Amino acid sequence: MKKQGIGRLLEIAGEKRELLVLSGGLAALSAACALTPYLSVYHILAELLAKAEDPSRIDGPLMTHWAFVALAGLAASLFFLYAGSMAAHVAAFRILYGLRVRLAEHVGRLPLGYLSRTSTGAVKKTLEQNVEKIENFVAHKIPDLVGVTATIAIMASAMVSLSPAITLACLAAVALGFLVLLRPMAGDRGKTLTKGYYDALERINASAIQYVRGMAAVKLFGRTVRSFRRFHQDMVDYSRLATRFSDIFQNGFILFRTLLTSLLAFVLPVGVLLLSRRPQDLSLGLTLLFFLVMVPGLASPLYKVMYFSSTLRDISEGVERIDALFAQPALAEPAEPTVPTAYDVVFDDVSFSYGSYGASEEGSRVEALSHLSFRARQGAVTALVGPSGSGKSTAANLIPRFWDVDGGAIFIGAVDIRKMRTEDLMETVSFVFQDTFLFFDTLYNNILVGRPDAGPEEVYAAARAAQCHAFIEKLPQGYGTLIGEGGVYLSGGEEQRVAVARAILKGAPVLVLDEATAFADPENEERMQQALKELIRDKTVIIIAHRLSTIRAAASIVVLDGGRKVEEGRHEALLARGGLYASMWEAHCNAGAWSLAKGEGR
Repeated sequence: MKKQGIGRLLEIAGEKRELLVLSGGLAALSAACALTPYLSVYHILAELLAKAEDPSRIDGPLMTHWAFVALAGLAASLFFLYAGSMAAHVAAFRILYGLRVRLAEHVGRLPLGYLSRTSTGAVKKTLEQNVEKIENFVAHKIPDLVGVTATIAIMASAMVSLSPAITLACLAAVALGFLVLLRPMAGDRGKTLTKGYYDALERINASAIQYVRGMAAVKLFGRTVRSFRRFHQDMVDYSRLATRFSDIFQNGFILFRTLLTSLLAFVLPVGVLLLSRRPQDLSLGLTLLFFLVMVPGLASPLYKVMYFSSTLRDISEGVERIDALFAQPALAEPAEPTVPTAYDVVFDDVSFSYGSYGASEEGSRVEALSHLSFRARQGAVTALVGPSGSGKSTAANLIPRFWDVDGGAIFIGAVDIRKMRTEDLMETVSFVFQDTFLFFDTLYNNILVGRPDAGPEEVYAAARAAQCHAFIEKLPQGYGTLIGEGGVYLSGGEEQRVAVARAILKGAPVLVLDEATAFADPENEERMQQALKELIRDKTVIIIAHRLSTIRAAASIVVLDGGRKVEEGRHEALLARGGLYASMWEAHCNAGAWSLAKGEGR
C-alpha cells in the first residue's frame, strides 16, 4: 500500500532522514530541559509551603540551587533548540533543492500534451507553494512535533505518577477539546473540503497568470477584473470556500480554546475534593500545587498540536499533488538507445491525435495527422505548407518528440526517434519557433543556450551569421544587455534573429523552422534570409511557411490539408498541377497586389 502524509514525506526525504532524526532528538532534549524551570518553581514553592509557619527556617541555599537549575535548564533548552533547528533547516533545504530539481527534470520529460491540458498556474503552484510548505514543515513543524510530544509525555508521566485522578480530569478536558475541534474535518468530508480548497487556489493561480498575460487585451477593450469572468469567478469561489471553512471551524475552535485555557477549572475541583478528605496530608497539598504550576504549561504544546493537525492536512494534500505530478508518465526512454549516422527525416504512415493527451472528449478524437508519409533529405530544404489547421506545426512538433505518434513512425536516418535517448534527440534537432522565447537574461546568455560550452568568439560568430551582431553592439551594454523587465525589449524580428543565432551556435544536423520570418518586415526579411542560408547549410531542413515566396526554392514542398498529404513536389511542378498549392500561390500573389483606394478596395 502506498504511503501517504508524513510517511510519504519521510520517504521523499530519502537520505536526509539522519538529519531529521538528529533534529528530532535535539528537539526532545530541548523540551525536557525546558521543563526544568517548572520543576524548580515547584521545589521552591514546596520549600516555602513546608516552612510557611516559620519563614526563618527556609533553606536559602536550596532555593538558590533550584534557581540556578532553572537558569541552566533554560540555557540548555535554548542550545538544543538552536542545534535541532539548524539540523532541521539543513535537512529541509536539501529536501527542497532535491525535490524541486527532480520535479523540474520530470516536467521537462513530460510530453507537451500534459502541459497543454494542465494550467501553468497548477504546475507553478506545485513547484513553488507545495514544495515550499514541505520545506517549512520539515524545518519547523517536525522539530516542534517532537518537542511537543516529549513535553506532553514527560508531563503526563509525572502527573500520572503523582495523582491519576487529577490527571484523568485534566486529560478528559483536553480530549473533549480535540474532539470538538477535529470532528468537522473527520473522514471523507474533511478530505473533500481540503481538496476543494487547494483546487480553488490552483484555479486562482492559473487564471491570475492568464489575466496578467492577457493584460494588453484587457486594457485594449477597457475591461476590469470583474469583466474578466474566469478570474473574477475563481476569486469569488475561493472567497466562498474560505468563508465556509471558517464557518465550519469557528465553533469548535472557540470551544477548544476555552477548554484549554480553563484546565485549572477541571483540576481544582478534583484536587480540592481529594484534599478535603485528607486535610492534614502535606504530600497531597504538594501534589495539588504541582498540578497548579504545571497544568497551565500544557496549553502551549497543545496549541502546537492543534496547528500541527491543520498543517498536516496541508502537507498531505501537497504531497498528493507532488506525487500526482510525478505519476504523469514521461516520454518513454529506449532500453537500448541508438544514435543515427545519417540525417534524412522520414515520416512513415504517421497518424496523431491530440485526444491521446486529453485534449478532447473520449469518442470525439479528431486526428491532427492521418497516414502522413514523406522524406526530408539531408542537405536539402523540405517545406510544409497548407491552410491553417492542416497539421504543419503538429508534424514539426512530432520530430523532437514534443508528443509521440499514435501510429506509424518517424525516423532520423534509419533510427526511429523513439529509439533515441532524449538527450541525443535534442542534440540532433534544432527548432526555431514562430513565437520566440527569450529568457530574462543577457543577450549573450540567451545565445549561449544553444551550446553552453561555447566560447565567446563562437557566440559572436553565430550572432554575425544570424545578422544580429550589429544591433546588439548598439545596445547599452552590448551582449551584456538584459532582455525583458529591467532591460530592453526587442522587436519580433530581432528576437527571431537571436533565436536563429542560438540555433546556429547549436549546430544540430536537423533543423525545423516554424515560420521563422513571421515578424520580419520587408526591410529586414533579406537579413533573415541571409541568416537562414547560413543556418541551413548542409543540414536537413524542414520549413513551415505561410509566406510561400520564402520556400520557392525548396527541394520538396509537402502540401497538407486536414492532416493528410495532398501534394508533393517542387514549386514549378506543383503550379503546373493546378491543385491546392497552385490556388494558394495565386491567393498569395493576389494578396501581394492588394491595396486600398478611396471608396473601394482592390
